[in-house]
Formats: sequence, C-alpha cells, structure tokens
Amino acid sequence: MRRRQSDIATDPEAFEAFYRRHVDAIARFLARRVDDPHTVADLVAEVFVAVLDSAHTYRPGLGSEIAWLYGVARNTLSAERRRAFKETRLAGRLGGRRLLDSDDLAELEERIDAESVARRAFEAMAELPDGDRAMLELVVIDQLTIGEAATALGIRQGAARARLHRARRALRNVPEMAPFVLEGI
Repeated sequence: MRRRQSDIATDPEAFEAFYRRHVDAIARFLARRVDDPHTVADLVAEVFVAVLDSAHTYRPGLGSEIAWLYGVARNTLSAERRRAFKETRLAGRLGGRRLLDSDDLAELEERIDAESVARRAFEAMAELPDGDRAMLELVVIDQLTIGEAATALGIRQGAARARLHRARRALRNVPEMAPFVLEGI
C-alpha cells in the first residue's frame, strides 16, 4: 500500500522510502543545472528538507510524486541562485560548505560530467522567456509528461503545450539543441 505524501512528514520510514525512491532523480535533476559537486550535494539535502515542510501540498490527482518533487527542486534551486547572487554581490563566496569525502566528490563529479551535454543545452536556452525555458527543461530534458511539467510549474496543460511549442520553434535551428527539440515539432 502506498502511503500518503503527508505521511512522509511524520513517519520516518515513509520518508526514508520516499527519499530512496527519488534521491537519484533529484541528484540528476540538479547536476544538469549546477556544475559544482558541493552545491549539488547541498541542494539535494535542501530539497528533501523542503519536502518535509511542504509534504502537505502534494495532491496525487494533480500529478506524480516526481513532478511535484521537481517543482520543489526548482524552487529550492531558484532560492539558492538568489541567495548566491546576493552573497556574491556582497561578500564573495567563502565557507559555509560541508566537506565531501572523496567517494561522494567522485560520484558527484561523474554525475556532473554525465550531464554536461544537458548543461550546454541549458546555455543555449538562456535566451528563452523563463516560462518557455522551464517547460522545455522539464519535458525534454527531465522527461516529464506535459501534464506533469504543468503541475510542477503550476500552470494548465494548454498553457504548457503552448510554451513547449514556442520553445521548440525558437530553438529548432540551434545545433546544440537539435537532439532536444526536434521531437514533437
């Protein structure tokens, strides 16, 4: 029997099962967007802390666990980017990171290397409007369905389809994007 999402906030076994089911997907999601293994490790932890705080917001009828979790991860990454921008602007980046052992560091570096093509694709998408880019990322790179991506972004499926079509049309002539956008044009 599948436990309700809100159980993960109060039941350590439910949380552990949820974590084990999704930690690799979240690490890959973040490694596609961040090229520093320390930051990836910190963000993975932050995502699951945020899950504990927001488990009550998950509605199974609106999408899968992974779609909801990607939404949590996107919000966590956005918050981190805002924080890092402020920190860099004010004082530069020093300290505040936990030390990784060599196995953790090697594993995260492998993930980051494996996601280098996707990071180059993200660079090519930088000129797209935020909503169109987010939709393309979730559907084409993260492999969510249009409905799941709509859930992660908090929009309707019709709007999601329109955003995806605009993004694909805008990038169809960009060589780095060919493997990502040609499907479904």
